[in-house]
Amino acid sequence: MSDFRTPIGFEEALRPPVDVRRARVTPGVLGRRAAGEDARAQLMRVARRVPEVMVKITGRTRDGGHLQRHLDYISRNGKLVLEGPDGERLEGRAAVRTLGEDWAAERAVEPGRRRDAPVSLSVVLSMPAGTDPLRVRDSARAFAMASFGDRFPWVFALHTDDRHPHVHLTVRMLGRDGERLNPRKADLQAWREGFARALRARGVEAEATPRRARGVVRKPERISVRKLRERYVSGEGPIPRVLAGAAAEASRAGDDAGPWRDAVRERQLGIRRSLVAEVLRLGRSEKAGDRVAAEVVERFVRTMPAVETQRDRIARRLGGKETDVDHRSERPRRR
Repeated sequence: MSDFRTPIGFEEALRPPVDVRRARVTPGVLGRRAAGEDARAQLMRVARRVPEVMVKITGRTRDGGHLQRHLDYISRNGKLVLEGPDGERLEGRAAVRTLGEDWAAERAVEPGRRRDAPVSLSVVLSMPAGTDPLRVRDSARAFAMASFGDRFPWVFALHTDDRHPHVHLTVRMLGRDGERLNPRKADLQAWREGFARALRARGVEAEATPRRARGVVRKPERISVRKLRERYVSGEGPIPRVLAGAAAEASRAGDDAGPWRDAVRERQLGIRRSLVAEVLRLGRSEKAGDRVAAEVVERFVRTMPAVETQRDRIARRLGGKETDVDHRSERPRRR
């Protein structure tokens, strides 16, 4: 047995931002992973920077017409097969249209239905470029079965026309027993972890850790902001208000945002200190595997990104008298 233990500070970093036990929809949500080899495996995956899964709710369809347009989109107007539970396969536009009509009809006769009750939930499951698309598809099928089973009807389609192989999963929000699908943030975290487990079971290295575990402190850019930013960078529109506001805040004198930024930095420093302590302990081990692990974790710590918020980054660049910001590359442009 190895004497490896997950360092206390990093164990906290691995804790999801929400308690997955609060998941409302996902069945069989497990508690925190037991210490020991599983914890070591997770830490080593993070240190080796294995790909992080992306599971994102992209929207809800509001009526039969909206649902039909969505199904046509994910099936490429019937050219792609829609897969469902128990090996169900829907091929061709007629089969896709029948599915949409059936789901809309079920919603129409739902007792006590609100007029604005959505018909379906749209979820995207994605992995980085280079991942085997067929394994992504098989993992998505296993994930959907484990998460929704026969409680909520679902279909999905694999898209490979993008660098990132991804699956569009559509789940009917009216369950077979009358229950309505109403996921919480805890469900989304459970879905990330479940998709990552399904991928690993099929030989694809994947993780679902919080940003802070990887030294990332800034939130990912929202799709709507990204599109506005791209228009701004190409000269086709104004700078998005959220980015203009961040630049204005960064340019103001003083440090009125200090407390929360200090808390972010302190948390990251605690994580890194715990990892350094683990490197030193493993490096003294008589076991060759522990010493190899120490080298991997040490490289990870040395290459972790600087603890810098968006405000910090903009302020630093404004300090160089650069007043226009190319947010696509995160580099200010000189006028």
